[in-house]
Amino acid sequence: MSLMLRTTTALALALALGAGGPAFADMDAAKAFLDAEIGEMSTLSREEQEAEMQWYVDAAQPFQGMEIKVVSETITTHEYESKVLAPAFSRITGIQVTHDLIGEGDVVEKLQTQMQSGENIYDAYVNDSDLIGTHWRYQQARSLTDWMKNAGADVTSPTLDLEDFIGVQFTTAPDGELYQLPDQQFANLYWFRYDWFNDEKNQADFKEKYGYDLGVPVNWTAYEDIAEFFTGRDLSHLGVDGEVFGNMDYGKKDPSLGWRYTDAWLSMAGVGSKGEPNGLPVDEWGIRVDENSRPVGSCVARGGATNGPAAVYAVTKAIEWLQKYSPPAAAGMTFSEAGPIPAQGNVAQQMFWYTAFTADTVKPDLPVMNEDGTPKWRMAPSPHGVYWEEGTKIGYQDVGSWTLMKSTPDDRAKAAWLYAQFVTSKTVDVKKSDVGLTFIRESTIQSDHFSERADKLGGLVEFYRSPARVAWSPTGTNVPDYPKLAQLWWQNIGDAMSGAKSAQEALDALCEAQEKVMARLERAGVQGDIGPKLNEEKDPQEWLSMDGSPKAKLENEDEEPKTVSYDELIKSWSN
Repeated sequence: MSLMLRTTTALALALALGAGGPAFADMDAAKAFLDAEIGEMSTLSREEQEAEMQWYVDAAQPFQGMEIKVVSETITTHEYESKVLAPAFSRITGIQVTHDLIGEGDVVEKLQTQMQSGENIYDAYVNDSDLIGTHWRYQQARSLTDWMKNAGADVTSPTLDLEDFIGVQFTTAPDGELYQLPDQQFANLYWFRYDWFNDEKNQADFKEKYGYDLGVPVNWTAYEDIAEFFTGRDLSHLGVDGEVFGNMDYGKKDPSLGWRYTDAWLSMAGVGSKGEPNGLPVDEWGIRVDENSRPVGSCVARGGATNGPAAVYAVTKAIEWLQKYSPPAAAGMTFSEAGPIPAQGNVAQQMFWYTAFTADTVKPDLPVMNEDGTPKWRMAPSPHGVYWEEGTKIGYQDVGSWTLMKSTPDDRAKAAWLYAQFVTSKTVDVKKSDVGLTFIRESTIQSDHFSERADKLGGLVEFYRSPARVAWSPTGTNVPDYPKLAQLWWQNIGDAMSGAKSAQEALDALCEAQEKVMARLERAGVQGDIGPKLNEEKDPQEWLSMDGSPKAKLENEDEEPKTVSYDELIKSWSN
């Protein structure tokens, strides 16, 4: 659905609900919303939908006329919430919601400002679950576990059904408390041109050159061969015009560059320890914690892995592939600028591609779509690097989640909590997921609607129904202060991307900068007995000679290439 269509829908809905009138809780408005927007696209029957809406009408009575502000990053899912669901909620409940859409970096900045100042900037935030370690340690976010039992019990929906959310394991801290409620969830997966890979000429030429079958790469060696094979290849026999590239990425020195590495590059390379959802004691950021979850180091000299051989290998390969096999403009692109490029039809594969772009990559007029509405591309698990071991995290899931800060007054927090539950409710979730394709509920994933739509989504539904999805996870609790540490990544990785520093030099600077932040937190004591407590430095070789992460440099980082048939992979998921 285009933005224009979503906006039109929102306007039509507003008219149907009588926009411009006084605010009041209204079941008639709820029924008009269900008629205009939901229909049968829900896992609930119409009777169940109305019962759920009646609860919101009743629960909102004390807050009628209140104006609240919430914020999220700008992605398709949140655009739908802001333009369609927020006005509907306002008409149904009488609570006037302004749902701001800003960049992800700006969301984190606003949240950080509220944490530092105590000023109630927003009444609720959709922020990544990557901040779970921050929220747990600083104790400035409300424990939703406590909230739902006590102060927020009267505004907690009886049909919320937390067990139906697939991401709550990522928003629960080591203390067993839930700090965030998932609102949207997407993974980084391998993206490739299924039609090009199945072309007989391409298959024969690849087999002749490399000695093995063209297919989904299992490891980075195979990915590199495929990138080399397609870059500059003449695909006119498939009707492809223009230059072809075997890789897509981005490299601009921008906050989004950091996400690329903290999200997935290092985990795919095999930087972290074994363990799911995140490696312990060393996570994919290379941060080590002790048995009490206290961060003890980032550099190899303190037992971390941020500047270890696996991390250097990851950054080196990323830069090499960006330079050799990607469109020349990619090096100067950000996350949002690079996202649409594969859909333009001249890219063979992308190491990791965020499934948040699915909605914009299945539009019917794109060169990567067939006339029957099926895609010419597919998504599959990303390949892993040579340092990766079975049982280690292999990929990232973004879990944008509702967070209530303690600095928000109780009445405003209650009103915001009602809105957070409304936009994640079973009544609306199938429709919201149909628009944004960022699944949060098992019931939605397993719904008849997505069984019917699966062949139009390039493997997204199959992935989320498969056992593979549990190996993809957000940043875990090893990171003690996400806002402070995340900004260090793009600045230092950017130095490697530009050639100002080698990969090793950039990562040395990065881990030292991370440890400086952790040392300040330790001295300040603001995180109590779960805050950082840095190890004494040792000879790095002592750590590298031990089992697990950090891992010693391998003599040969080019393992035997391996590919699998996509169709066989999909079959294995359904067995």
